[in-house]
Amino acid sequence: MQTAWEILYAHEAELILTGHDHTYERFTPMNPQGEYEAWGLRQFVVGTGGRTLRDFNNPEPGSESAVAGRNGILKLTLHSNAYEWEFMTVDGESPDKGSQSCR
Repeated sequence: MQTAWEILYAHEAELILTGHDHTYERFTPMNPQGEYEAWGLRQFVVGTGGRTLRDFNNPEPGSESAVAGRNGILKLTLHSNAYEWEFMTVDGESPDKGSQSCR
């Protein structure tokens, strides 16, 4: 995936959305080397729609929010110069939400 991150970073992408991990996790903006960078790529892992969820052993480096064992969705609201996110669980809670300016 390193090459994909480098291409997305070079083209000034803002977000990376992934799933399959059966958890929710939001990462700080990073460069392709995995280092914090204010205008880097922010990754969301949203694998919370399936039947079998899992727990976290240890959050990954750069993790800002981690939710395990709860089904839910990620709501993204896109604006011309910013975006907002809200992870909403099926029981109506929002354990993670925020916003970020775009370049």
